[in-house]
Amino acid sequence: MDRTAKIAYILEKRQPLANRIEEVGVNLNSLYSKLSYLDNYRQQLLEKVDEPSINGRLKEIDFSKIQQDLVSELQALAKLKTRFSRDTLNIGVIGRARQGKSRLLQSLTGLTAAEIPDGSGQHCTGVRSKIHHNPNVETYGEVLFYTDRTFMDEVIAPYYEQLKLGTKPIDIDDFARKDLPSLPNDLKGAEVNAKYEHLRQYHENVDKYRLLLQAPSPRQIKKEEIREYVAQDNLQGERIYFNYLAVREVRIICKFPKDDLGKIALVDMPGLGDTGIGDEKRMVKTIGEDIDAVLFVRMPKSTGDFWGDVDVQLYDTAYRALNDLPLPLWSFMVLNKLSDESNLQLCQQLKTDITNKHINVADCVIANCAEAQEANDQVLDPILNYLAKTITDLDQQYASACQDRIKQIQTSVVAELDKARQALGQGKISGEMVEFIPLFNGLWNDLTSGLEKVLKQLSDQINEQDRDFKQSVEEAIQNCYNDTKIPSSLEEIESRRDSKGAYTSAYSDYLNEIRAHLSQHFLSLDTGLKKSLDRVKNLVVEVLIGKANLGKITEAKGSDFLGEIANLLPDEILDGQPSRLKFGFQILSEFQLSYRGTIQHRIRQCLNGLTPDRTDLHLSGKSPNAEQIKSNLEALHAAAVFQCETA
Repeated sequence: MDRTAKIAYILEKRQPLANRIEEVGVNLNSLYSKLSYLDNYRQQLLEKVDEPSINGRLKEIDFSKIQQDLVSELQALAKLKTRFSRDTLNIGVIGRARQGKSRLLQSLTGLTAAEIPDGSGQHCTGVRSKIHHNPNVETYGEVLFYTDRTFMDEVIAPYYEQLKLGTKPIDIDDFARKDLPSLPNDLKGAEVNAKYEHLRQYHENVDKYRLLLQAPSPRQIKKEEIREYVAQDNLQGERIYFNYLAVREVRIICKFPKDDLGKIALVDMPGLGDTGIGDEKRMVKTIGEDIDAVLFVRMPKSTGDFWGDVDVQLYDTAYRALNDLPLPLWSFMVLNKLSDESNLQLCQQLKTDITNKHINVADCVIANCAEAQEANDQVLDPILNYLAKTITDLDQQYASACQDRIKQIQTSVVAELDKARQALGQGKISGEMVEFIPLFNGLWNDLTSGLEKVLKQLSDQINEQDRDFKQSVEEAIQNCYNDTKIPSSLEEIESRRDSKGAYTSAYSDYLNEIRAHLSQHFLSLDTGLKKSLDRVKNLVVEVLIGKANLGKITEAKGSDFLGEIANLLPDEILDGQPSRLKFGFQILSEFQLSYRGTIQHRIRQCLNGLTPDRTDLHLSGKSPNAEQIKSNLEALHAAAVFQCETA
């Protein structure tokens, strides 16, 4: 099996695991809900039980820690599910600004500085790019924009919080309308001022990008347009682009220079070390949720260099992203060698010294990131070969860590439930319950079977016309044809013209009257809707009376029966909890369908032609007359009724 086929096989094997994780998530959510119910019941017992020994045991029961663990585990499972649901192997490329990260990506993907801005110009924008290898397409891009809400929460709000600028703007309009608050006096220094300048850029240029926050995502763009969304300057160095301020991510689909890569993607992390707020948090989130392997890029200075605190901090930041899978097993370091090899000796020294700084990676290589052949042969190929061999084991280790914690949670649940049994003792089933249980089970089977048959009957009829409603519609349409409100004679129209002072005024009057009169004919549809709904309710009532033997409780029938049962049921069956049984009967009893709520909006659309400002049939500007008014009204009325009939 070649590498391409092996990667495809790995991705295919992941999908069933994603489905299984989803099932586990559903079960854990259910467990959380049941523990909440048990804890509420425990609290009620503490208020009612006077026995000190039982109270003491009840107080020892603690579900809160388990519930906290469940929340954490659900978050971990969400990450794991995302990992197993991906259709590509993703390699995240990380490095501080101006270390050669962008040049490496250009070498591996065949893209240029036009699509992947590098350090040859001004500073890069911080837009995350995901570059997918697809050998069968011409290069294009997909842009994902922030929404108004996510932009304010994820981009702007962190500046206000970290720079202590007071109340955060509630939306983009609020942000644009108000002046930017001044920095507080207790915040000083070059770094603070630089961060504030970043925020000022967002504020001063808001009108140049705000419309993109309402734009649909993803937006497909041509190769030539990519730079407009990932950079602030064109290739000539002119700062003319501001779209990037609204961009969450750009996906670039292109053919990489090497053919036997399989379904992979390179994720270009924003260069760290800039003074933008939020880059580090976004990097941690991306590594934890969207990355299968991390590639660090470091370019030693030819004048002298060493592993510094910033390098260790960057590694530690990446390490924190995923606790269940040790970073040394899925990370790599490339030491970027300059073309003239003036820093080669420094590269070799840093490679030798890397473990002394506890920067532990699966492999550390030296390569010229700007040279495509070298970058592919010495960087990308070894990483893909490593992943093809180990990714299944890494997935298993990741999943096992989650599984072990879930088993631990299960053990904790059993322990707390044992405490509950000791506190309450083992209940005994009374003689009445011995008789009740089989009777209830029989009733429950009959009831659920009967309701399922009703549900199937209604499902089978879902595409059929309802006879009661159809009859109401036919009667309403016939009334529209028979009772038009159109003036019967030209003399009547002339009289209205004299009263209003102009044919156009009389015409508008008639349009409004005919439209209103036509609308009134459809109010009768309420009767058909009620009959249709009552017939469905009666089907349910027949099951409740015939199968559940509830007919002896009340003599009421149909919808009234449902209301009577709802009134007879207590508001609370379990102390402190509204009765869901009563609520169900109330919903069935009180549910109604009305013409105004379900159909009127469709009828109104059909009557636009009878609205003076919207009609397409106007009177002749030169010589309007009564005959023209009558002819227009008849034509518009007929068209409106026909539209209603076919709506």
